[in-house]
Amino acid sequence: MNTVLRHKGWTWGFRSTVLLYFIVLIVLPIIGVYVNSFSEGWSNFAESIMDPIAWKAVLLTVRLAVVATLINVVLGTMIAWVLTRYRFFGKSFLNSLVDLPFALPTAVGGLMIMLLLGPVSAVGKLAESMGFEIVFHQPAIVIAMTFVTFPFVIRAVQPLLEEIDPSEEEASYTMGASKARTFRQVILPSMAPGMISGGMLAFSRALAEFGAVVLVAGNIPGRTLTASVFIYGEIESDNPTGAAAVSVLLLTLSFLILWLINLVQMRGRRR
Repeated sequence: MNTVLRHKGWTWGFRSTVLLYFIVLIVLPIIGVYVNSFSEGWSNFAESIMDPIAWKAVLLTVRLAVVATLINVVLGTMIAWVLTRYRFFGKSFLNSLVDLPFALPTAVGGLMIMLLLGPVSAVGKLAESMGFEIVFHQPAIVIAMTFVTFPFVIRAVQPLLEEIDPSEEEASYTMGASKARTFRQVILPSMAPGMISGGMLAFSRALAEFGAVVLVAGNIPGRTLTASVFIYGEIESDNPTGAAAVSVLLLTLSFLILWLINLVQMRGRRR
């Protein structure tokens, strides 16, 4: 009996600790953002949201995040395919490099982009001679978003590729299907849930990117000012309500994305 009581007590304590940790570090800060955004009433919230600079910053962030996500879905799927289907020298090293953006401070990533593509670099000078610039313009923001979200699609697609039964491909070839048709009808449906969920995670992460973007963006309203940099500027300008209002938009969008990801994963398991 004492053993049962001790076991139940340990289980209750463990669950309570996890729940408290979740509430303190995740739930309460999110509630605080929502409460602060509406602290001065609906009219001030609507005014903050409809501010032309804020609205343009959000739309620009969404547009550039979509571009970065599409790049990651295409390149990430290709890289996952190569890492799963081929053997070559340095494969394990390349596979470990995939997770580098997770471990590297995003500000360091932004600094690397500045050094490699900035006006004083060889690439930057070449681009300037061709009539365009990279750093402090939208291409640099897309590159920064792509860098920090690089692993999501790869790590989502890799396990799905590893789980594909080779006999299914062999059966398709035996029935006379070409490689393109086998890929389209056998392999692609198996990869699709990972491509979708990884792409959504990459999009959600790109929306909130600040460290790398703030170093390479020109912060020009309507052109290079992203939502996260706008939020930082509002905090520096002693306008936490305006910052919280834009944060609510990003939070709500992130919640919708997470819900869609869970929906896609549940449908994938049912299949």
